[in-house]
Amino acid sequence: MKTLILNPIAFSLGSIEVHWYGIILGTAALVGLLFAVQEGKRFGIKPDFFMDLLLLGVPSAIIGARIYYVAFMWDDYKGNLIDVFKIWNGGIAIYGAIIGAFICGFFYFRYKGYNFWRLVDICVPGLLAGQMIGRWGNFMNQEAYGGEVSETFLRNTLHLPSFIVDQMLVEGVYRHPAFLYESLWSLVGIALLLVLRRQKFLRAGELMATYFIWYSIGRFFIEALRTDSLAFRGPSWLASFINGLWTPMEIVFKQGYLDPAYGNIRISQVLALLLIVGAIALIIVRRKTGLASEFYLDPIVTSKPERNVYAKGAAAKSEGSVSVQKDEDNKGK
Repeated sequence: MKTLILNPIAFSLGSIEVHWYGIILGTAALVGLLFAVQEGKRFGIKPDFFMDLLLLGVPSAIIGARIYYVAFMWDDYKGNLIDVFKIWNGGIAIYGAIIGAFICGFFYFRYKGYNFWRLVDICVPGLLAGQMIGRWGNFMNQEAYGGEVSETFLRNTLHLPSFIVDQMLVEGVYRHPAFLYESLWSLVGIALLLVLRRQKFLRAGELMATYFIWYSIGRFFIEALRTDSLAFRGPSWLASFINGLWTPMEIVFKQGYLDPAYGNIRISQVLALLLIVGAIALIIVRRKTGLASEFYLDPIVTSKPERNVYAKGAAAKSEGSVSVQKDEDNKGK
């Protein structure tokens, strides 16, 4: 006997319904914050700096994600504008969230007097962790799934637990858990970024570039499995080129159905390719031109002297502790 499909509403407070989608996104934001705070301590940056960034960044990401989605699905919203604000029903685009978050970060870092490349490098592992967790909000809403598969494939080939398999039964058909594929890809990416940021050769901005390369590679292939992709009508040569790049995956999976009414090219796949090329070009150009003169492990300072007080105080406190310890050792001798 199959278990019931999970209820997207976690609990109610009177007439207010609290959705799992919101709880999961909130958890994702907090986990991302902890990643940034922990790494920021190594460079003498206060936790308050990242908490303020979160308070500004989350609304910016949500607004960006919603604007991006609604812009490409305008025909579904123009007749009922109130639905534009119902984000708890799903319908936010991760690339829109990234754009919104990065715009917010750029101006916030500049206001605080920090180099954008240095601070964004600290933030991207937490950003990827937030995306990893946030995909489970899609799971609760039964969205961001892929094409049709058999129950046997989910249970015996992927060995997924029943609560995932049953939730992937959408309108009487079992679907690819595309949300899970992307979540696991992000998990591996987090491990990659955490290892890479300890390497001495890494220059400022290159961890961010690696994030875009890694995430976009996974998104390019996973996006083609989905049946709810945002799309546009583009030239046939571009559609053939993208399909050709995806062809090796056909050994294992089939592409999800793309409604011709939306278009013939998935927007996320095009954007993924552009980000991969752009990130690689960024690394090469910054190194060739000498713009990447700073390394990730170099000290981080701000152009606003008053904001360096904490970092200098922390360093002085550390040096003072060492001096006291040396004096005690000398007395012992």
